[in-house]
Amino acid sequence: MGRSLRARLAPYGLILPGGLWLLVFFVVPMAAMVSLSLTEGDVVSGFSQTFHFQTYVDAFHNYQSQIYRSLVYGLITTVVQIILAFPVAYWIAFRGGVRKSTYLFLLLLPFFVSFVLRTISWKFILTDDGLLLTPLKAWHVVPDNFHIIGTAPAVILGLTYNFLPFMVLPIYVALERIDPRVVEAARDLYASPVAVFRKVIFPLALPGVFAGVLMTFVPTSSDYVNAEVLGSSSTTMIGQVIQAQYLRSQNYPTASALSFSLMAILLVGIFIYARILGTEDVLKVAAR
Repeated sequence: MGRSLRARLAPYGLILPGGLWLLVFFVVPMAAMVSLSLTEGDVVSGFSQTFHFQTYVDAFHNYQSQIYRSLVYGLITTVVQIILAFPVAYWIAFRGGVRKSTYLFLLLLPFFVSFVLRTISWKFILTDDGLLLTPLKAWHVVPDNFHIIGTAPAVILGLTYNFLPFMVLPIYVALERIDPRVVEAARDLYASPVAVFRKVIFPLALPGVFAGVLMTFVPTSSDYVNAEVLGSSSTTMIGQVIQAQYLRSQNYPTASALSFSLMAILLVGIFIYARILGTEDVLKVAAR
């Protein structure tokens, strides 16, 4: 009887450390943030719980353009990353040979440098007298008044660079699991290279694409470092607003309401994306 009880409790004991970690560092802070978003007051007189739901309405009304801009930037960045990451992951998986580990190490090498320093380095590259525009202006490829810093393309470029490995690695893992004999069989059946990719390789790589989208769309939509360093007042993202409300204005209810609203919007978007893509089909493909 004792052994049977221990056998039944063993799985719960294994997940207990992870469950406690999520409870302490995710559930509790999330509950505190929701509770704080419904309070009224200030840092001088203190905040009192009044269940003031109007804060959500006011926050969304005042910052809807920043929320919309953040989602658009995140969507564009994610699409660009898929376009860039798939060829890289494909080449490493099918052409990397014995040097696959070396190529993956080179891909991750920039992560040994601080996220902020990597973003600031792009500011030096993209500035008007930087490494990119100086020769282009000297060769009259672009006009002298042309600039990139402070524009939406600069922010999207920074987001794409900083989060690209998070798209490459899941796609690489999915491609690495494809049985080469399946691809070879498609070619033996006289399928063209385009047909092989469209009907064999890409469907089998969908689990990696799905994971990559989850790992990039959420952080890019809520990022504020790239917009702060590479952008301007016309490219303000919601992450910058939340950071300013928390640390500068100390308007904790509004900042909490914006944080929770952004999380809810991203979750709804992810569920819709999963519904359209068909998570059951993705999981079936991943299990094969």
